[in-house]
Amino acid sequence: MLARLITILCLTACFTLYSQEDTQPVTLEYCIETALQNNLDLKSSKLKAETSDVNYRQSRANILPTLNANYNLGLSSGRSIDPYTNSYLDQRLTYSNAGLRLNAVVFNGFRMLNTIRQNRYNLQAAEMEVKEAQQNLVLNVTLAYLQILNNRELLKQAKARTETTEKQLERLSSLYEEGSGNPADYTDMQGQEALDKTAVINAENNLKVSVLNLYQLLNIDDVPDTAFASLQALDDMEKYQLSAAEVMDDALANLAAFKAKELRLDAAKKGVKVARAGYIPEVSVFGELNTNYSSAAEFLNEIGSSVVETGDFVSIDGQNHPVLREEIQHEGDPISYEDQFNNNLGSAVGVAVNIPLFNGFRARNNVTLEKIKLEESRVDLENTRLQLGQAIEQAYLDMESAFNRYHILTGQVKAFEESFRVNEVRFNNGVSNIVEYITSKNNMDNARISLANAKYEYLLRVRVLDYYRGLGMN
Repeated sequence: MLARLITILCLTACFTLYSQEDTQPVTLEYCIETALQNNLDLKSSKLKAETSDVNYRQSRANILPTLNANYNLGLSSGRSIDPYTNSYLDQRLTYSNAGLRLNAVVFNGFRMLNTIRQNRYNLQAAEMEVKEAQQNLVLNVTLAYLQILNNRELLKQAKARTETTEKQLERLSSLYEEGSGNPADYTDMQGQEALDKTAVINAENNLKVSVLNLYQLLNIDDVPDTAFASLQALDDMEKYQLSAAEVMDDALANLAAFKAKELRLDAAKKGVKVARAGYIPEVSVFGELNTNYSSAAEFLNEIGSSVVETGDFVSIDGQNHPVLREEIQHEGDPISYEDQFNNNLGSAVGVAVNIPLFNGFRARNNVTLEKIKLEESRVDLENTRLQLGQAIEQAYLDMESAFNRYHILTGQVKAFEESFRVNEVRFNNGVSNIVEYITSKNNMDNARISLANAKYEYLLRVRVLDYYRGLGMN
């Protein structure tokens, strides 16, 4: 009850965050936490892990003896066998039987033990796949968050470009109205303003799309209009300390995706042993109790005797005399249901051996199929290792390239900013023309955009490398 109340309060707080006009900026940590709670792909992975857990627990329970009871009650008409006397009857009767059977497997080629181990490996692999899904989700949320910050920075620069152009356009408009300015400069600046405003529209759209992508990962339908907090790491542009080989070593030791493949391989090995148990005889012990009831069963009570002719004759002095005998008279009393069940109770114990002699090559084919699955698991693991190494090498090269471009572009931005400052002064004083001014301005703006992209690309590649190392990134 307390856990449910806490959950309700947390959800209420989340909705309150989006409903307030003056909200606090959404943080990366909040986005990750929300995604881990709401993402449908992650929930699907957890359900698969729960299924594996049930399979594992069931395989353990299969070692226990089985105990089953049966009970039948029926009505028979016409010629039938009396279950009480095993004699033929031609009457309507009610019959019933009940049984209890205990069966325990003593040996079956270690099939059940290997099945337990196989399902345990599958459970561990499923748990690792849940962790893999969590790591993938954290990575995707982080990259989406970084993309939002990058697009926000580009939008900010686009607006700054437009403001600068609008100020120049106002100055040229005044000169144009006074008749002292060059009309071509004014129209060229109008064209530049249109380009800058178009860039603002594109940047706004890119920002909205990146926000939408993030909230899709968070499984939130309505995208709120909210701010996003900056990351401290954006100010720390230190060179990555590890090599690609060190990242690969960490990945092989810690990455959940690779561990899951290893566990699937271990499970496939046990699967071959389970299939081979089909060649080995199975030994089990059993015990059972059985009883029955019939409405035709009755007790015969002696009520007297009578003399009756047997149908035979004895000849004495040429005269035939009938042979008589004394016959005891009986009266039948029905036997109660409970008495019959007690009187007819029987038991049996024994040992059963099931020897597989020929089963249509089923055992051999099962072993062959499991060997194929084993080889597929080996190939899958090796392919994962190969793809992982290639991805790490590519991410590492992209990270180094982004880091080097960032430092080169830092100097370029400073140079173009100084060039623009000089050209702006010259243009305002009528020393240089509009072409030189716009060229200088575009060079500075493009350099700033490239610098922002390089910075965010570097941080993105660092996050990817941390993911491969198996770090939580939260």
